[in-house]
Amino acid sequence: MSGADLIWGFFLLAMLQPLFRQRMLEAARQRLIAKIEKERGSRVILLVHRQETMSLLGFPVFRYIDIHDSEEVIRAIHLTDPDLPIDLILHTPGGLVLASLQIARAIKKHRGKVTVFVPHYAMSGGTLISLAADQIVMSPHAVLGPVDPQLGQYPAASVLEVVRKKPIDKVDDQTLLLADQAEKAINQVRTAVAELLEGKLPPEKVNELAKLLSEGTWTHDYPITFEKARELGLPVSDEMPDLVLQLMALYPQPVRQQPTVEYLPMPRHREAQRTR
Repeated sequence: MSGADLIWGFFLLAMLQPLFRQRMLEAARQRLIAKIEKERGSRVILLVHRQETMSLLGFPVFRYIDIHDSEEVIRAIHLTDPDLPIDLILHTPGGLVLASLQIARAIKKHRGKVTVFVPHYAMSGGTLISLAADQIVMSPHAVLGPVDPQLGQYPAASVLEVVRKKPIDKVDDQTLLLADQAEKAINQVRTAVAELLEGKLPPEKVNELAKLLSEGTWTHDYPITFEKARELGLPVSDEMPDLVLQLMALYPQPVRQQPTVEYLPMPRHREAQRTR
């Protein structure tokens, strides 16, 4: 074999290696999903969003809940026996209210028990989906978030607050239009949260939580920890199965040239350290 053949063979192998690695990763995920389903007697559905990096230009591509996601999750629910439990694993910054509500309502109507697992975070639309579940399982450091609607770059609650504080003749027409949309958006989300929580909590608690989560009580990125979620009265548990965490490890963040976090990927115990 000539040197040119070796070089071409090397380049071909280098090009195919990422494809082989991806196929092996997908196969490993399928095996682990099947194992979880067998152990828990459930249908496992994952909704995982990672920030991806374009291979040539390096621009970050942010993933979020969209209509395609709602179509796929609803299709998976339709393919599931109505009485079979569903385990939904969420890792998402949120996304479109419409898509999130479609998923949440499909979960709410499922007869079998629905458990949402939050290994790391399920913010905004992810929280909206979580509220529809019978149980929310969070890792000790996992977080949910408020579901107050956003109008572009502005929180709807903040737009209303500006209009309330300024004399009406000092507010321009565009801001008034935004305020009208903001009020409608908040009312719609508050009603949706109450709908999703109905039957899970007493009516007065449902109304309290619906207002608290949708009306801009906190900033949109406020972390609702396990302790805070339990304090609010949400049906939460911190008994996260190890298999779910193992599965999340098979959805790695795309590798950057320079990693921002590094460690030896093995358990570390005090008794294993050498004494000097």
